[in-house]
Amino acid sequence: MPNILIVEDEPAISRVLKVYLSKAGYQVEQAFDGEEALRKFDSLKPSLLILDIMLPGIDGWGILKYIRERSSCPIIMLTALGKINHKLDGLNQGADDYITKPFIADEVVARVNAVLRRPLQLGDVQESMNYGTLKINFKAHAVYLHGVELSLIPRDLALLLFMARHPNQTFTREQLIEQVWGIDYEGSDRAVDLAIKRIRKVMENWPLSEGEVKTLRGLGYQFCVYHKK
Repeated sequence: MPNILIVEDEPAISRVLKVYLSKAGYQVEQAFDGEEALRKFDSLKPSLLILDIMLPGIDGWGILKYIRERSSCPIIMLTALGKINHKLDGLNQGADDYITKPFIADEVVARVNAVLRRPLQLGDVQESMNYGTLKINFKAHAVYLHGVELSLIPRDLALLLFMARHPNQTFTREQLIEQVWGIDYEGSDRAVDLAIKRIRKVMENWPLSEGEVKTLRGLGYQFCVYHKK
């Protein structure tokens, strides 16, 4: 049974989340400040973290950084900060999803279910991979081609990193939106096409003999690898 650690300093919110997640079949532990969260994370090794940003002591950003240096445990950020830059900061620093207060508890359960259904990421095993002259450092969230770091906007970088974690696997637009944009995304799925176009432009010097970001008509997109080491 998956175990979930709720890191939230407001007891009423933490209690509601624990009740709903317990009813959904999860084992639930709670932490109410940053230091307690780190201790329980290290001892419990949870399947998923629900992490508030505004915490006493070590804040959510510090906890996120600590965990991402050691683990790819799924993390859902939970905060009253609704500004888009806070959401992007969380996702770019390694959060898997982001929920803004006030929220519906059933939605949180649905998000937890969705995140835990996602495939295991290679970050659990390897920090970086080389695909010929293309090097991807998953831990540092950096991509290098011929030794030069590529400049990608945050969402395009997140998309490339996700696909590169699953080489030669085909994803539909809908799957990529759920994994990278999040299940609450309400825009057009054409955003995926545009992101892929920008990624290809930045990676245009990657030799075709080594790999490519490929379109499979009627199926989706694939990060194809022909030269891996």
